[in-house]
Amino acid sequence: MSWDITGMGAVANLGATPEAVFESLCAGQETRTPLRAFDAAKYRAQYAYEIDDRAEPGRDEPLRASRWLTSVVADALADAGLGDDLTDVPVLVGTTMREQRSAELWWRDGAGIGPADLHFGTPLRRAFGARNTYTFANACSASLYALGMAADLIETDMADTVVVAGADSMTESAFGTLDKVQAETPRALRPFDESHLGMLMGEGAVAVVLQRAGTAGRARARLRGVGMNCDAHHATAPDHDGITRAVRDAHRRAGVRAEDIDLVMLHGSGTPRNDETEAGVLAEVFADAGAGPLMTAIKSMTGHTLGGSGLLSLVMAVIAFEQRRVPPVLGLTDPIKQAAGLRLVRHETVAAEPRTAQIDAFGFGGINAVAILEATR
Repeated sequence: MSWDITGMGAVANLGATPEAVFESLCAGQETRTPLRAFDAAKYRAQYAYEIDDRAEPGRDEPLRASRWLTSVVADALADAGLGDDLTDVPVLVGTTMREQRSAELWWRDGAGIGPADLHFGTPLRRAFGARNTYTFANACSASLYALGMAADLIETDMADTVVVAGADSMTESAFGTLDKVQAETPRALRPFDESHLGMLMGEGAVAVVLQRAGTAGRARARLRGVGMNCDAHHATAPDHDGITRAVRDAHRRAGVRAEDIDLVMLHGSGTPRNDETEAGVLAEVFADAGAGPLMTAIKSMTGHTLGGSGLLSLVMAVIAFEQRRVPPVLGLTDPIKQAAGLRLVRHETVAAEPRTAQIDAFGFGGINAVAILEATR
């Protein structure tokens, strides 16, 4: 079984379309900025990967995540050649925080929002008439979980078309919690480099249209399978065995072998434990796969976009297929020892012709998801 990705939309700190984001990744742009959403004097971390779309500098606004969500869904529908009526089309949204930032602004500043505004179903219904909307708060793996469930809806004949999305804006409560629990304070997110100190937050939204294979006139890529699990090994620390099971399950569902994978879009959160565990798993999985696949980590330039991060990596893999190039991991000069045998793209974009990609997303609580994608051109 396989499913076609027929439309895509994305917004992040790097740009307002998938192609703009990818172009900035290939240019190796350092886009972190001094913290603007909150009072930086309260925190050790002074940087983030924010979207600069506030009307007043230094004054945050409610419902930014909902605004981005409706924008990328509209773009994905247009890209797929579909209208904007989602009355009978399921919409599955993966997120970490939903509209928690809006709730913070209501509590602190009296922002004029109501309880219904905190649910992504509200703006989706207003913009597209969507009646069947579902929000999944599966930490950093949420959007790939949503993708896997969308594939199940099509496979079980419950739908022919599903919109899958992810959206998150930075929240002060999450930023503050992260600032307290990380042992050291990162100035930039540096996946798989010896200088990595931890995660910095990013913002953004992403959407794809998923349809039954062969039913649409044009497919930008084909989803072969999604492997998911929740190993519940630890509240925050990743588990080698749980991640390994998710990777191998994705390969099994997609009907591929390790040597068939040409590109890995890494989770690459920049935290030492996550980087070391992910690198160790991949070194084991691809040990007998010859030279192994190329690997990159877009969080080095987008920051951690939370629930939508896995789907954003998947969209970047589609464009890597189309443009035949793979962007680098920004700032990767001294790889950690666990990554010594991996083909990490360093320093600059490389020309390549990947045909099959693996997309990793691993969240707190051992919530793991891995997608396998195939080029159609």
